[in-house]
Amino acid sequence: MRRLRCLLRDERGSAATELTLLVPALILLMLFVVFCGRLADARLRVDDAAHQAVRAATLARSGSQANTDARSIAEAALAQAGITCQSLTVDAQLGNLQPGSTVTVTLTCHIGLSDLAMLGIPGTTTAEGTASSVVDRWRGTSPGAVP
Repeated sequence: MRRLRCLLRDERGSAATELTLLVPALILLMLFVVFCGRLADARLRVDDAAHQAVRAATLARSGSQANTDARSIAEAALAQAGITCQSLTVDAQLGNLQPGSTVTVTLTCHIGLSDLAMLGIPGTTTAEGTASSVVDRWRGTSPGAVP
């Protein structure tokens, strides 16, 4: 009887069992934290690209040049940051591009979750960034342009 009680109270191997059960859960938690960090970083990078794109648009002299500059700068900024958009939309609200007017650029980037989590997770998420900037009040205008 005494030997049976000793066998029932014996805890040898319980730490290994607990570790075996906890390690997969801890790894999943760690991967989730990495995923959330990379998602937040991607959204910050898209927001930064919007700031760079709006600045390029305010330096342009025409609406078509502003749209072209905003898109090319946004693509370059995202590529340099390591963000791969499955589709990128650049919406530039230019107003009249006269000194003192406001330009707003909105970037919408669809990012594959497999890129963020490094686990091959299917699906996409959308990161959106909007920035506004004022066209320099003291820049010159073309002859005949309305101030």
